[in-house]
Amino acid sequence: MTTVQYLTRDGTPWQPAYVDSVDPKACIGCGRCFKVCGQGVFRMMGVDEDGGLIAADDDDAERMVMTVSDEGRGKCIGCGACTRVCGKSAQVIAAVA
Repeated sequence: MTTVQYLTRDGTPWQPAYVDSVDPKACIGCGRCFKVCGQGVFRMMGVDEDGGLIAADDDDAERMVMTVSDEGRGKCIGCGACTRVCGKSAQVIAAVA
């Protein structure tokens, strides 16, 4: 696997950390990642009693979690803002090839 690395304006090395998904077992649905993401990568979903994802406004939702859709995955720019604000380290970072 090849690692992708860029330089910031002052020459500091920077490596993007693209979000692939959110671990529903770790996520507490606080929405911090959603609030800091300027790319629209995250969306709130409900979790039913069987652990399946359902619409956030569904009355059968036992709790809420953040998710990343296929469309959101493509929007991620790898800035890492979401991983810095998540107290549960729920984001799963994609391997960069």
